[in-house]
Amino acid sequence: MSKHSTTADINLSRSTSQPGLLPDLAIRARGLRKTYGGSKKIEALRGVDLDIPRGAIVGLLGPNGAGKSTFINILAGLVIKSAGDVRIWDFDIDQDSRRARSAIGVVPQEINIDAFFTPRELLEFQAGLYGVPPSERRTDEILKAVHLTDQADSTSRSLSGGMRRRVLVGKAMVHSPPILVLDEPTAGVDVELRQQLWDHIRELNQAGVTVVLTTHYLEEAQQLCDSIAIIHHGELVAHDSTDRLIERLDRKELTILLADDLSEMPKTLAAFNCQLHPPRRLSIHYRPSETGIEEILAAVRQANLTIADLTTEEGDLEDIFLALTRRVPSGD
Repeated sequence: MSKHSTTADINLSRSTSQPGLLPDLAIRARGLRKTYGGSKKIEALRGVDLDIPRGAIVGLLGPNGAGKSTFINILAGLVIKSAGDVRIWDFDIDQDSRRARSAIGVVPQEINIDAFFTPRELLEFQAGLYGVPPSERRTDEILKAVHLTDQADSTSRSLSGGMRRRVLVGKAMVHSPPILVLDEPTAGVDVELRQQLWDHIRELNQAGVTVVLTTHYLEEAQQLCDSIAIIHHGELVAHDSTDRLIERLDRKELTILLADDLSEMPKTLAAFNCQLHPPRRLSIHYRPSETGIEEILAAVRQANLTIADLTTEEGDLEDIFLALTRRVPSGD
């Protein structure tokens, strides 16, 4: 990120040649609450504390209505928080709102672009809103990055849904923010273009951009994110590295294919949660923290069984997500 690639009168990068001046946290939320009014008040966020380190890719996950979009809209300045404190790139969103908003680029979930503007015009207009001088704009570079060069001068109403979503990604990047928030950015995007988008996001991250991602593609989040934060009923129910979060499940399945037919379960395997699938397959569920795989294999050998093949399968992000979001919320 260059020294002059952000909004006028604010050096968001604080110069990459002086890393000591960069904030340790890209986003810091303390006691963040949002209550929507009406005849029945709805608590969208219930005292969320969340730290997002600079330079990380963090997944923000949760069921529909969990509070993810409210959290993002507060960061973007579209929703006013009810209580708590939030700092973006070390700028308080209340006391220094202009610079806080300039430090973040948000790709919204809803496609909200003018159908009569071209992608090039939309990016140029967005850059103007952020005060990026014409000589410092990167419109062609961004259009290439989101694979819209050929459609740059076509009206947006002629674009597919996936292309329009890529326009939103481009708009969020025009002021070179150090933080990029992506709210379901690959919804409606085909597999090939999704991969191309994530390749570019990885490149941005390697250049120092902090990425916050919400997605319903949990496998995608597991592959991309350094850490995962899960919100449920407005509460932060988990925040840990992706690997450690999955390890919380402490659950594996060992499948053994035998060389010979087996009619009944050997006594040596009775101590394990083992099932026989005639004629030759055994499936064993176990907790790695309590039982080692060698202990299971020793029991198989003791039964004089010959192993033709074996596979292990462990829990994934979807398992931990379902386990955590089935919890009953602490509020009413």
